[in-house]
Amino acid sequence: MMGPGSATSLLLLLLLLLPRLLSALQVDFRRRDFPSDFVFGAGTSAVQYEGATAEDGRTPSVMDPEGKIGDEESDGYHKYKEDAKLMSDTGLDAYRFSISWSRILPYGRGTVNPKGVEYYNSVLHEITKRGIQPHVTLNHLDLPKVLEDEYGGWESPKIVDDFKEFANVCFSSFGDRVTRWTTMNEPNVHGMLYWRSCGNSTYTPTYNMVHNMLVSHSEVVRLYRTKYQKHQGGLIGLNSYSFWCQPFSNSSADVEATERAKNFMFGWLMNPLIFGDYPETMRKIAKSRLPSFTKSQAEVLKGSFDFIGLNYYTAAYVSDISNGSGNIHCFKADIAVDFRVERNDRPARGPFTIYRVPSDFSGLQKMIEYLMKTYGSHLFFIHENGFAADVNAGLSDTARIEYLKGYIRSMLEAIRSGAQIRGYFVWSFIDLFEFIGGYNTRFGLYHVDFDAEDRPRTPRLSAKWYSTFLKNNSTVMSPNIQRDHDLEDLPYSSQ
Repeated sequence: MMGPGSATSLLLLLLLLLPRLLSALQVDFRRRDFPSDFVFGAGTSAVQYEGATAEDGRTPSVMDPEGKIGDEESDGYHKYKEDAKLMSDTGLDAYRFSISWSRILPYGRGTVNPKGVEYYNSVLHEITKRGIQPHVTLNHLDLPKVLEDEYGGWESPKIVDDFKEFANVCFSSFGDRVTRWTTMNEPNVHGMLYWRSCGNSTYTPTYNMVHNMLVSHSEVVRLYRTKYQKHQGGLIGLNSYSFWCQPFSNSSADVEATERAKNFMFGWLMNPLIFGDYPETMRKIAKSRLPSFTKSQAEVLKGSFDFIGLNYYTAAYVSDISNGSGNIHCFKADIAVDFRVERNDRPARGPFTIYRVPSDFSGLQKMIEYLMKTYGSHLFFIHENGFAADVNAGLSDTARIEYLKGYIRSMLEAIRSGAQIRGYFVWSFIDLFEFIGGYNTRFGLYHVDFDAEDRPRTPRLSAKWYSTFLKNNSTVMSPNIQRDHDLEDLPYSSQ
């Protein structure tokens, strides 16, 4: 029989262990913990997935792999039926993909390519008949090269009418089945790709490009709302690359640099969408190099979204590097910060990606809360969240599972705190040609053998975990799945 002293000691021990026990209980979460209208999915993009770059009337885009015209990428152009079945077998609620502008309008405008329309109609048929909701992006960085050659692409305001024409074809051709449209993927990243002009020149294409993208976005949203939204019943929004920013040190310079980074990263897109103009910080620093919206453009821009899509992969520490920029004029010199993924007094925690980028799961929740505090409560989708692995990483990708679980849990905490997040998409559904890393970087839930002509797909352990979560309402897999002999390593591509 337990004496009073022993009982008291046991009670104290339980009280001490209670926080850990509660924490352990919170580690697991279930599909039903999310709102009933929440969708879980995965994504690809046309230029990274389809291949068939010179087939059935498609013309080159600016993002086609250099010297790879005719390359098959993941051969989605021919294997979309197989992939649609895999999506259904996995249990996806939704599939996020993009439409190749140069496959629909080979000359950027004018004559519509019927083969291109036929292909996307077939893709939509395959996924919708399986109850999978399409989330479609109109431009995933892959501008038709003909428009780049003709007038500089996004650097010219001429792009506005051409993008609007392309969007009109898509709305009229596919809008009866697509109820979630995104005008563009990561305009802020697209602009930052043009840091090349850093120097003494007062001209930089970065600001002009993003400016024209925002104007184009707003005009396409106005077109959709005026002509299509009422009878098609869809929503339309914009996507932004994002990561949580925190000071590298407690110095006032790093604290100010962190706020500056948020203005340049988030405010660059969000301020025009909410307030009709860029952040005052950007105006003060970039001065006349930052274009101005006309009064009518500002009015069209304000509120030109039903949702915001966020691509989120990690957090970063921000340090100030504003000294010594002198007469250099470009985005990099204007933002004047250095982004780091770790600091000495805070050891980085895994899982680590191929680029040695650590995971900071709480950053996603912090970023959402910052956006809500700064811009108000709006509808969000997490459009991309994924783990970059080495080509030789194998199929038993437990690090990817840990990564996905951590960020899904962080997203759930944000929802519980009041965030209106209504969708989450793993990047990517299958291995793709990655803009950074090519075929040597793997994000897919499904492995693709790029050395084989038929590009076979093989599920990784993460695909089976995601399926278990979606279909069995659990994050804990059967031991039989974890010991699956199909997960033995395959020979990987040397490309």
